[in-house]
Amino acid sequence: MSGFVCRYLKPVGFGTFCIFSFAGVAHAELTAADVWADFKGYLTSSGYTIEAQESQSGNTLTISELNMAIPISEEEGDVDVVIGELSFTSNDDGSVSISIPQTLPMSMRVAPPGEDTVSVNMEYTNTGLLMTATGEPNDLSYNYTASELLMRVNEIVVNGVGIDLGEIEVGMANLAGTTTMKVGEVRETEQQLVADAISYIFDITDPETGGRFNVQGAINGLSGSGTSALPPEVDATNMALALENGFDIVAKLAFQSSSANIEFEEEGETVKGETTSEMGTFDISMSADGIKYGATSAATKVFMQGGEFPLPVEFAMGDAGFNITMPISSSDEEQDFAFGLKLADFTMSDLLWSLFDAGEQLPRDPATIALNLSGTAKLLLNLLDAEEMASMEQSGELPGELNSLKVDGLQVSVAGAELMGEGAFTFNNEDLSTFSGFPAPDGAIDLSLVGGNGLLDKLVAMGLVPEEQATGARLMLGLFTVPGTEADSLTSKIEVRPDGQVLANGQRLR
Repeated sequence: MSGFVCRYLKPVGFGTFCIFSFAGVAHAELTAADVWADFKGYLTSSGYTIEAQESQSGNTLTISELNMAIPISEEEGDVDVVIGELSFTSNDDGSVSISIPQTLPMSMRVAPPGEDTVSVNMEYTNTGLLMTATGEPNDLSYNYTASELLMRVNEIVVNGVGIDLGEIEVGMANLAGTTTMKVGEVRETEQQLVADAISYIFDITDPETGGRFNVQGAINGLSGSGTSALPPEVDATNMALALENGFDIVAKLAFQSSSANIEFEEEGETVKGETTSEMGTFDISMSADGIKYGATSAATKVFMQGGEFPLPVEFAMGDAGFNITMPISSSDEEQDFAFGLKLADFTMSDLLWSLFDAGEQLPRDPATIALNLSGTAKLLLNLLDAEEMASMEQSGELPGELNSLKVDGLQVSVAGAELMGEGAFTFNNEDLSTFSGFPAPDGAIDLSLVGGNGLLDKLVAMGLVPEEQATGARLMLGLFTVPGTEADSLTSKIEVRPDGQVLANGQRLR
């Protein structure tokens, strides 16, 4: 089921977004037909094939049996989404109201060649949904509000046989948003959204094993914004070409708190848990310049109990986050990349500490792991071009060249010891012999360790590390480090030179 979601939810979610968060172009005297025509044009230019029944009655245009199909790839086939009914009504003030029945049936069908045909029957319900399109040709505005939106999966059918997986639904409460769109060489959109909460239930039972996964939770105080630029026609199976033609998307989400209750049942064992978090963010962007992901959370707490855990597992993090920046389009120029990971102020319950430190010999200060890397590289192919990727796999060639790498910051703080570091290297891709096929590096990294020997002594005293292993570790540290200015501190400068020499604090190791 998870593979199904990963492969097919993205295009379906995009199409659903287009329906429930889209404003057609508003003319000086906007009509229902104008909005519907532009609605179709927007979806068609985004790669969808549209079929529908149209019925005009007075100022209202009703659209029924709306079918949207979008290809995934030659191997995975198409995704078809069928929606019951929409209506567009021309108003005297020049605006157009878009109406959706309070209960709207939807279905999705996926039929990859040579694989099972899967259909998902869903139900979309709304309470107090108001949607209005206004504006001028090629410059529109769309406003919407609702007390509640709810998407529920009613049935999953595989090769004509219904499968009852359980309860699956996602809802949004008290939402309001605006979308503006300008149409020129590309379609430029800008969107703002706020909502009291997003709630979800995934109570799924495996029909073959009887195992059950149940997670229920909410994300509160949601706010989001986004911009996008779509070229006239986007081929979902050739995103490399879309990026070349100007495809650009940026989305940002933030929330004030979140919580979830989790339960697993497998082979007679049950594991229960809960998580909470105060504040968080999620960012994503994609264009020809590259792709970026980022997420943060604050004051996260996790509690798990049952199954193979002999004791309750309880831990917390004050601050957590990650970020990735990477190129995805080929270029003769060097492109930037970056990676960041932060797990700050990690603490766990005294009960867990007691499993290996009943005598409380180790400091129980909050632990932190943080790493920030950046650099430049040349990408020799388009990562989103299936043909280029397949050719690379067959040839065995590398997809790019590493040109530089910088350790902007390294911090590991745990049990009274702290490791810090920073450094920078450049790489000669013309020299693949000095380091046995790896581009020859040139640079250095500075490291410092405080409290390392003290921690090692305590681990030996606790019986967690044998004395002979501790002695070997100290000898190894002696080869790479020199005493620092503080008590129980060590420093090290590791240098790599273009001629292949490797030095530690000026002493040649290679």
